[in-house]
Formats: sequence, C-alpha cells, structure tokens
Amino acid sequence: MKKFLLIFFITTIAIAQNANRKFENFKKANNTLEVTTSDGKYIFKSYSDKIIETSFIPKGETFDATSHAVVITPKSGIAKVKSDKNAIQFVTSGIAVTIQKSPFKISYSYKSKALISEKNGYFKKDSTDVIDFNLDGSEILYGGGARALGMNRRGNRLQLYNRAHYGYETKAELMNFCIPLVLSSKIYAVHFDNEPIGYLDLDSKKTIHSHTKQSGRKTYQVIAADSWPDLIGSYTDLTGKQPLPARWTLGNFSSRFGYHSQEEVEKTIRKFEEDKIPVDAIILDLYWFGKTIKGTMGNLDWDKDNFPNPTKMIADLNGKGVKTVLITNLCSDDIYQNGRKQSIKSASSWQRWNAI
Repeated sequence: MKKFLLIFFITTIAIAQNANRKFENFKKANNTLEVTTSDGKYIFKSYSDKIIETSFIPKGETFDATSHAVVITPKSGIAKVKSDKNAIQFVTSGIAVTIQKSPFKISYSYKSKALISEKNGYFKKDSTDVIDFNLDGSEILYGGGARALGMNRRGNRLQLYNRAHYGYETKAELMNFCIPLVLSSKIYAVHFDNEPIGYLDLDSKKTIHSHTKQSGRKTYQVIAADSWPDLIGSYTDLTGKQPLPARWTLGNFSSRFGYHSQEEVEKTIRKFEEDKIPVDAIILDLYWFGKTIKGTMGNLDWDKDNFPNPTKMIADLNGKGVKTVLITNLCSDDIYQNGRKQSIKSASSWQRWNAI
C-alpha cells in the first residue's frame, strides 16, 4: 500500500504557527538557510529569484534530499540572510521568506508584496502528515491537474492519485492525472514535492480522515512572478519543460476502437489515399495484441493470426508518411509477455502510446 501525505489550505488568518514550535537557532550553510526549532529543522533553499524551497525535518527523522520532480539546481549567491532580534529573512531580489522567531511563523513575499504564510506548518494528524497555509479570503485557486470542476478549485478536496474517470458528465473530481500544484490569483504557486498519495484540501469544509501511514518529504516550493507566463515559465524551469512535439503529432490521425487485422489497417489507409485525405498516423487500439479484449490486456506481442507481418506493415506505412501508434493497456499488477508473467510495480491502470 502506498503511503499518504495530506495537504490542505485554511482561510483563517493566524498570528502564530504551531504554538508548540519554538525557534532555537539558525545558520547559513551551502547556499541554504537552516533554522532549528524545538521539534525539528527547516531548510530553505533558493533556486532563482522567483523560487524558494522549504523542507521540514522532524526530530528523529532523516532528510531525503532527492526530489521526484525538480530538475534544476539551486543558484548560489542569489539569496542573502538578514536577521535581527525578531526575525530572520532569506531574501533574493524577488522572492523572500521571513521567519518570525516568537511566536514562530513563516511567511513569503515577492517584491515586498505578501503572498502566503504557513498556518500550523507541518504537523501530524492521526497517521497523516499535514502542511497547511493561510489564504487571503479573496484568492482564487487553480491547478491540481485534470479535473472537471471549473477553473476555481477553491472549496474542493482534490485527491492526488492518477486514475481515469470514464463516463462523467458535468463533474469529475479525479481524472487521468494529478499535479501537486496550486496556483493563486495573486500570481504565485505552491508545488508540493512529495510523491505519495494524498489530498489538496483547498478550503474544504469537509472533515478530513486518513487511515494510512505518513511518509515522504515535507518539502514544497513557493514560486512567484510578475505575470502568468512568467509564473508558468518558472514552474516549468523547476520541474522540466515538455519537449516540442514532432510535427506529425499535430496532423490528422486515423483512429477507431481497434483495427482487427493488418488487412483492415492497410485498407483504411488506401481509402484515405483514394479520397485524397491527408493522414499522418494511424492508432491501433486493443486488437493488435489479441482477438478479444477479455484476457488479452497486458499482452505486448502481436496477434500474428490477424497481423502476420507487422514489421512490413509498419515499414510500408512509414514509406507513405504514416506513423503507427500502438496503445498498450496494463490493468493489473501483472502482465503477460510471450506467455510469461511479468511483474510491474505500482501498475494499476494506465495507458502508453508507442509511436513507431
């Protein structure tokens, strides 16, 4: 069973964070700011003048420095530490984090404009890890990945678990993919750098329950910008930019709920040619790996009875400028390849397109 991270947002404005969390000391080390508290340690790291990362390591736990999502490295020399008897600041030319010593509180700003602050910060609720924040009552929240909920996601409890939702009409809280990212109408974003299953509770009024154990990094990045394109640019700098797709992927595809044979595939493309309709690819769903749906899911070999020479078929299609796209369905923890049982970790229900 996967472990669980629960994350939620609250609108109540709090003067202090967790009343039991007391500031002890701080130091700057290796381009980071380390703040020790009575129950653990915070590590603040700057990736740019628009991105600051915050990690909390509870006492008795070790810090996992490996991110599952971040692809850039922190820039040295762009953040300075300022301190006085009341607070410490980790400041760039743009984004800054302020750590108030007593009562302990962490808040973020961009070019002197307040963005967001931790409410209780990290704490445990039953067997769940929680990070919560204060929000402006007027903020609109976006993000969370694929959901049929409207643009403003505020007031929703969004599960972080990739799963298809077939047959929905006007609402679907969980669809094919989730992104642990929340964007605010104040032009900042919070990215939660933790891979276990969890929730983004965006000012939900529902009671939150968890019956699984906590795990993973207590890490998030706050991203700020002057404009929406700038914000998205910084986020994709952090987690990686999608490669430009090949030109043929923007063309006309021939697709249906499965072509049953090599003959049917070739006949279909000939019809496009006869009618002088451009076609850039043909998508083979389901039947290329089996005569029926039941009992064939996960088979990665061709049904040679109906597709006797797939290599030649694909080569001939390529010669006409038509790509072949195969859809593979894995619907259990095990797949069968050439009659052998092959274990696939964490495979519950997903699709993969292979372009040939």
